[in-house]
Amino acid sequence: MTTRIDARFAELKQQGRSAFVTFVMAGDPDAKTSLDILKALPKAGADVIEIGMPFTDPMADGPSIQAAGLRALKGGMTLRKTLAMVRDFRKDDNATPIVLMGYYNPIYIYGVDSFLADAKAAGVDGLIIVDLPPEEDTELCIPAMKAGLNFIRLATPTTDDKRLPAVLANTSGFVYYVSITGITGAATADSKVVAEAVARIKRHTKLPVCVGFGIRTPETARAIAENANGAVVGTAIVDVVRANLDAEGRATPKTVSAVADLVSALAQGVRGAKQAAE
Repeated sequence: MTTRIDARFAELKQQGRSAFVTFVMAGDPDAKTSLDILKALPKAGADVIEIGMPFTDPMADGPSIQAAGLRALKGGMTLRKTLAMVRDFRKDDNATPIVLMGYYNPIYIYGVDSFLADAKAAGVDGLIIVDLPPEEDTELCIPAMKAGLNFIRLATPTTDDKRLPAVLANTSGFVYYVSITGITGAATADSKVVAEAVARIKRHTKLPVCVGFGIRTPETARAIAENANGAVVGTAIVDVVRANLDAEGRATPKTVSAVADLVSALAQGVRGAKQAAE
């Protein structure tokens, strides 16, 4: 079965360019503005969209994304409302891949089978669940694959050649390489170090390798995209949302357009990359 993620990466490979993957937090700063931002992303140049599922204890997220999740939770965002947002997005866009990113606890509370059925029906294509290692594949990964969803695994600078096969065993869609050790937004990715890591991962898999954490500017996005199949930007986008809220943390007339402007600039950076030979 080919998912939207598989189709999108195949299409980009034919075009000879890398993917620009954007991350936004569902419900930040409120449900309506969040949906408006989501709808604006493909037009601004996003090839794949990751949507954060707000959670009270996001251990891999830096201060910016933690704050976005708290804003969303304060505004009443839930996992069910996140799926409803995807359904609304799909009314106008049936092509852009959607990946839900977050933690296992909300899915466990929802009920794995119910969640997978509802996510698939809503138009979700893949999952990135930060706190489920390969040893727990029977919990969600394998059921997700059977439901027709890609399960995207994280590889990190500390994932050595001995560990990589386990990480890649049931991974599909793409591999998400975390370019730095630590939390999101904590440092800037080093493109030379990332290039070596991507090459090493590619020796173990034919899946696309996308790089996230530490990409904030069009220049860094371009440098990363020259060696990876995709560049993922989250913190910089979330920071622009925050910077365009009023004193009470509410959306302003500039919120959506400011995000779209940044995404457009970052997308141009990715599209300017000279794709390395496979």
